[in-house]
Amino acid sequence: LLADRLAGERAGFRYANLAVRGKLIGQIVDEQVDRAAAMRPDLVSLVGGLNDVLRPRCDQARVHDRLEEAVERLAPTCGRLVLMRSPGRRGPVLERYRGRMEELFAHIEDLAVRHDALVVDLYGAPALGDPRLWADDRLHLTAEGHRRVAEAVWQALGYPAREEWHTPLPEAVLPAWTARRRADLRFARRHLLPWIGRRLTGRSSGDGRPPKRPELLPVDVDPGSVADRR
Repeated sequence: LLADRLAGERAGFRYANLAVRGKLIGQIVDEQVDRAAAMRPDLVSLVGGLNDVLRPRCDQARVHDRLEEAVERLAPTCGRLVLMRSPGRRGPVLERYRGRMEELFAHIEDLAVRHDALVVDLYGAPALGDPRLWADDRLHLTAEGHRRVAEAVWQALGYPAREEWHTPLPEAVLPAWTARRRADLRFARRHLLPWIGRRLTGRSSGDGRPPKRPELLPVDVDPGSVADRR
């Protein structure tokens, strides 16, 4: 979404997407940061550390150190580095880890000041905590959630607002208690138990997944078609 908009603003615009869901900050630093820095991009967004602090066991100091390592490598190689205070879905998981998350976000703010990076504050937008903006796994945003994040970054970069992103959704009728409990059971069976299993065994949902766009390409070029021609 954001790339499509930026392509309309800049002739010859190209972008890469090295992100892989579920990656820990150490994996991001070891697998993605140097590749991104080597591209010498005009703009880099770095989102990392949250998957670490949502694990039962977390070395917070180590997470901070590795995030700082990523920022120190990227900031000198790009025109603008964008960091994020990620949104949090309302619910017991957020409450359990809120302290860790806020420590991480304070560190992000400090890094931004020291390295002249831009921080997009999604955590400070209560509307993004609405469960209706989150997918069934309660960890990733819906299409509407992603649209709002893209708009937030767009505005933070200094472009004029096109849409509202922090306006709350219309008030909804709360489902019946039994319907909510059935939804909770489905969530636990399909998402929560596998998530706990991965955390306990040190695995990530991103293990073995390649990045979607590993090279700088025009927005309208399918990265798969480029790979097929090789």
